[in-house]
Amino acid sequence: MVQIITLRDFVKKQRKIHRLTQADLARKAGVGLRFIRELEQDKSTLRIDKVNQVLQLFGKTLGPVDLRPEAELNATNEK
Repeated sequence: MVQIITLRDFVKKQRKIHRLTQADLARKAGVGLRFIRELEQDKSTLRIDKVNQVLQLFGKTLGPVDLRPEAELNATNEK
């Protein structure tokens, strides 16, 4: 089973692994410190392009994620 980690937790964990302060991460990603704080506080509205700027530092990008198991999706589509 795939473990799902929130964006907030991923960024915070990666920042700590790489020993970056929020200010360091903001500077390296080219975003504001306020944006990093809001991201780590799980703000519900964030600009996707800025999120991707941060994620690119860790070799990641945003993308679609299945909310339901594939078997459940197939059963729903067959109806």
